[in-house]
Amino acid sequence: MDYILATHNLKKRDELQRILSPLGIKVHLAEDLGIELTDAEETGTTFEENAYIKAESGCRESGYPCIADDSGLSVDYLDGAPGVYSARYSGVHGNDEENNKKVLRELEGVPFEKRGASFISAVCCVYPDGRILRTRGECRGRIGFEPVGEGGFGYDPLFMAEKYDYKLSTAQLTAEQKDAISHRGAALRELASLIGE
Repeated sequence: MDYILATHNLKKRDELQRILSPLGIKVHLAEDLGIELTDAEETGTTFEENAYIKAESGCRESGYPCIADDSGLSVDYLDGAPGVYSARYSGVHGNDEENNKKVLRELEGVPFEKRGASFISAVCCVYPDGRILRTRGECRGRIGFEPVGEGGFGYDPLFMAEKYDYKLSTAQLTAEQKDAISHRGAALRELASLIGE
């Protein structure tokens, strides 16, 4: 079965396709199928609500089962911020560098052991027949003191992965290493198992 992805973020699209394709799930961007999706307004207060809003809109407009992800960074010391505002935390949507700078400013003087954080991903798949699949993945780590690494996107250069003993940022991992531990990888693998049932 063909699925459509509700995203215009090319790096997120590549990650979604990289994880889902080997699991036997054929995914397309709307543009690849000659379909134009409107940008659904993310009015939810949780990652789950926003993922559903995007997936429902994409399914309704395309007629295809639609997979959407809403994800972000939750910093313990900041009471879960930036949370659902991760992509626009600095006030400008998608400005990774400014978003990272704001997080670093807000954690200035906070010792490393108190800089715990989670990457969270909520994935939703909505089918034309009304079925809805929802999954959630989480990856624990800590926020470093400066950006490290060239890979990934978003807060990857700041996020020191617990699975790598806080010695590597997710921007230093290969795509395969990141997919194996990432919040999005966990949520998508769970989705693939639900689709396969």
